[in-house]
Amino acid sequence: MPPAIHTATTSDEERIVAVLVLAFSRDPAVRWAFPEPSRYLTYFPRFVRAFGGRAFEHGSAHYADGYVGAALWLPPDVHPDEDAMGTVFQEGAAEQAQEDVFALLEQMASYHPSEPHWYLPLIGVDPTRQGNGYGSALLQHATALCDRDGRLAYLESSNPANVPLYERHGFEVVGTIQAGSSPPFWPMVRKPH
Repeated sequence: MPPAIHTATTSDEERIVAVLVLAFSRDPAVRWAFPEPSRYLTYFPRFVRAFGGRAFEHGSAHYADGYVGAALWLPPDVHPDEDAMGTVFQEGAAEQAQEDVFALLEQMASYHPSEPHWYLPLIGVDPTRQGNGYGSALLQHATALCDRDGRLAYLESSNPANVPLYERHGFEVVGTIQAGSSPPFWPMVRKPH
């Protein structure tokens, strides 16, 4: 039986941010930007809130039973808090990565579909629970809503190991994003089924 997926409220925010911090602790791009553990633990939770936190206001933050995984989706015409993201990177990103981080953000913006779409800034599962279907259940839950509404879905994969998972759920790679010394990102689009 697939894991149960729930819609989060603001009372779930701390636990969801915590699981996303765990999930991204080995992510190549995130750890390139925040390589020092103490800076990662200080600034990445702030980044999660800036990048995907508006999902809580819009009823589009989801979590698996026990908070072992979570996904923050932004509905059409809802965007990350770019000012807060800029502050997080200016204050917390590794000095050698800062210029490249801002170039990456510009490239990411250029790949977003021009038509209204659902955007998945963050999805993750506790590393001790990965491989048990939680990521798939989170993706299925939200893509069913996209299909129901006839909307595109869009994400950027910052980890090459996750691209096949997204492809199994109908996403297609539409390019590569990279700036300077950064690891690559893969922008991916999913047409409604």
